[in-house]
Amino acid sequence: MPAPVLNLPIIDNPRESRFEVQVDGELAVLEYTRDEVRAIYHTTRVPKALEGRGIAGQLVKHALDDARAGGLKVVPRCSFVAAYVARHPEYADIVEEDTGA
Repeated sequence: MPAPVLNLPIIDNPRESRFEVQVDGELAVLEYTRDEVRAIYHTTRVPKALEGRGIAGQLVKHALDDARAGGLKVVPRCSFVAAYVARHPEYADIVEEDTGA
């Protein structure tokens, strides 16, 4: 199993509507849409070569912390984000039910 990658330099790329990080020449992303009150997290993608290193979890934590800092509610449409929130109840206060709107 590959070693976890710690303290990743995750950046917000608002032009592409995603958080992203480069690791070993590969790009991992968490795609979102945002408005003044909510952040909708759609998809988390980590290249196969980077799987199992904790990168997706770090992307999600960064995105959730960013939403909290901005006073936004989070709609986890991505199954990985939803599972992360279920395992980390400290984020329950910023999660909003997905009404499909």
